[in-house]
Amino acid sequence: MTEHPTSSYERPQPGADPAEARGALLRTPKPNGTSALPAQARADGPPSGPGTTAPCGKGNKGKEPPVNGPEHSQPASTETDNHRPRPAPEAIPPQPGAEEEKTPGGQERRTGRGLPPGRPMPMRRDGDRLRFVGAATRRIARGIDLDEIVMGLCRATVPTFSDAILVYLRDPLPVGDERPTGPVVLRLRRTDRIPDERDTEGLLLPPFPEPEPEQSALSELSSLTTELCEVRPGGALNEVLRGVRPVFADAPAARAALPELLGEGGEAVVPGGQHAILAPLRGRRRVIGAALFLRRPERLAFEADDLLVAAQLATHSALGIDKAVLYGREAYIADELQRTMLPETLPRPTGVRLASRYLPAAETARVGGDWYDAIPLPGSRVALVVGDVMGHSMTSAAIMGQLRTTAQTLAGLDLPPQEVLHHLDEQAQRLGTDRMATCLYAVYDPVTHRITIANAGHPPPVLLHLGGRAEVLRVPPGAPIGVGGVDFEAVELDAPAGATLLLYTDGLVESRLRDVWTGIEQLRERLAATAQLTGPDHPPPLEALCDEVLDMLGPGDRDDDIALLAARFDGIAPSDVAYWTLDPEETAPGQARRLARRALARWDLEELTDSVELLVSEVVTNAVRYASRPVTLRLLRTDVLRCEVGDDVPQLPRLRQARATDEGGRGLYLVNRLARRWGATRLSTGKVVWFELNRA
Repeated sequence: MTEHPTSSYERPQPGADPAEARGALLRTPKPNGTSALPAQARADGPPSGPGTTAPCGKGNKGKEPPVNGPEHSQPASTETDNHRPRPAPEAIPPQPGAEEEKTPGGQERRTGRGLPPGRPMPMRRDGDRLRFVGAATRRIARGIDLDEIVMGLCRATVPTFSDAILVYLRDPLPVGDERPTGPVVLRLRRTDRIPDERDTEGLLLPPFPEPEPEQSALSELSSLTTELCEVRPGGALNEVLRGVRPVFADAPAARAALPELLGEGGEAVVPGGQHAILAPLRGRRRVIGAALFLRRPERLAFEADDLLVAAQLATHSALGIDKAVLYGREAYIADELQRTMLPETLPRPTGVRLASRYLPAAETARVGGDWYDAIPLPGSRVALVVGDVMGHSMTSAAIMGQLRTTAQTLAGLDLPPQEVLHHLDEQAQRLGTDRMATCLYAVYDPVTHRITIANAGHPPPVLLHLGGRAEVLRVPPGAPIGVGGVDFEAVELDAPAGATLLLYTDGLVESRLRDVWTGIEQLRERLAATAQLTGPDHPPPLEALCDEVLDMLGPGDRDDDIALLAARFDGIAPSDVAYWTLDPEETAPGQARRLARRALARWDLEELTDSVELLVSEVVTNAVRYASRPVTLRLLRTDVLRCEVGDDVPQLPRLRQARATDEGGRGLYLVNRLARRWGATRLSTGKVVWFELNRA
C-alpha cells in the first residue's frame, strides 16, 4: 500500500538538523536562503573563529588523503583527537567540534542559524561518516515489518544526510526464491523531507522566499512524480538498477533513468549537479527498489564518499526489507495453518451449547500445539476434545493437526473414549519417538444426561452446576499420548441440565507464577464467583463466562498457548424422546408408521404425520431387509424433529438415481427430497440412518 506524502515533526537527537518530517514536498529557496543541514567541523582541527571559512566540497586538499576508489575508505587521521564528543546512543551522532563552533554573536555554526548563506559544513572525516552509517543502520535494523524499515531509512537520512528522500519498491515484492512474472513495476512507497518552518531546536524559522516561476515545480514534488513506474527491459532505469551501485543524478545513466522513474515533469524537481544520488536497493537475489536522495541547490553537493554511504544505507535497507517480506510470508503461513488446524465454527448439536477461545503464547508466534474440537456423534451425542502438543512451533501445530484429524476419524467410528485415546497414542508413536501430547476426550449423551470421560495426562475438567457450585471432576489422569504401552480408563458421570463443563489446556492454569493445582483452584473459584452473579436458577451466559475465565490471567501468566472449550448441557427431556425396538419382520414398517403417528399426536405435530410416515417406512424397510437383529427406532423432539433408525449392518446406504425399470432404489431419494437433512453413521455394532424435519 502506498503511503501518500504527509508532514510530521519529530525532535531530533543532539547533532541532528531540522526535525524529521514524512512528506514529499521539497522547496527550493533562492540562493540566499537559510541552510537546512547542520554545519560540521573537524574535531581534530583548530576551533573556528571570526572570519574562518570551513572547507567544503573538495576544498580539503592538504587536510585529508584522497579517496583511492569507490570501494576503499580514507585512511585514519594521524592527529590526536582528545576532545571528540561521544555520539548519542542509537541516534544521529553529534557533529565534531560542536562545542567550539560559535560565531562572535553567539550563534551556532553547527545548526547554521544566523550564518551567512552558502557556508554549511559537510561530514568531512571518515569517522563522521562511519558514526552516521552506524547509527543509521541500527535505526533501520530496529524495524520488523516493511513500513518500519522504510520509515527507519527515511528518518535516519533526513535531515543529516539529505534534505529529502524518495523510496520506490517493487510491486508486488518478490518473496524468497520466487521468480516474479510480468513486467517489473516500482511503486513510490514513502517520501520524507525537511520541514520548511522549523529548525533543530523546534523553533520557527523565517519562511523560505517564494520560489521563482521556473522553480515552482520544486515546491510540489508529490504532485509531479508518478506513483507507479514500469521498468522497461533494456531501458536506462533498468541499466542503473542492474548496476546496483549508487550514481549521481548528473551521471549520463542517471539523467536518462530519472525521467522514467519520476515520470513526465518529475525530472525538473531534481537539483542540478551532484545534489542527488540514485541508489538501487538490492536484496539477496534481485533488485527490489530504488532510493533517491536529494539536497537543495544551496547546500553543498554530495561527495564521492557519500556514494559509499548511500550504498551502505541501500544495502542494509534492502536486506531488511527482504527479511520483513519473508517474515510476513511466514506469519501468513502460520496464521493460515492455525486457522485450518482449529475448527472455524463449532457445530450446534442437539441438547448442548458450545463456546470456545484460543489465545497464542505470543503475537509473534501465533502457532501452537493446543487444539479443541466438538464432533457430532450418532444418537444426538457429541464428542468434546481438548489437547495440547508439547511446544508452540510450526512442528507442534503440524502434529496437532494430525492428531486432531485422527481423533475426528476415530470419533466417526463411535469408539469408546478410552479406545480413542489408545489409538491416538499409537498414532503419536508412529509420528516419532518424541511426539508427546496430552488429551481429554469426553462424550455427552443429551438423552441420558450422562458424560463419559477419558484422560491422557491432561488437567481435569471443571463442572459448574446450576446452583453455582464449581466442581473439579475426578478423572483418572492417565499417561500422556506418545508414551506407549499404557491403558486408559474412562469414567461415566452425571451431566445435569443447566450445568457447564469447562475443558482447557494447561496454559490457562499454569505459569511461572503459580503451579497447575493452584491455577485450577483459582479457576474453580472464579467460575463459582461468576455463577453467583446470575443467581442460583440461571446459569451465566456462555460467551461471557469464557471471557471471565480469561480475565483471570495476569500480565505474567501468558507462558503457553490457551485453548478453552465450554459446553452448556441443556439435555433432552424424557418427554421429548420416543424409543422402540422392532423385530426384523415384514410387519415392522407398518408398526413403525403407527408408533410414529401416535408420538406425533402426543406432541401436537400432526402436520408432519404424512411426511414422517413415508420416510420412516422407507428407512425401516431398508433396515429390515438386511438386518438379522432387532431394529431400533427413536424420535427426538427439539427445535427440529429427528428420526433415527439403527440396525446391525455396517454397510452405509448410498444415494443413487434409480432407472425407470427398477422396482426399488427410490427410498433414499425421497428422504433426500423431503427431509431437512439426513445422514448415516457407522457404529461398532452396525449403523444409524437419521433424518430431520423442520417443525411447523
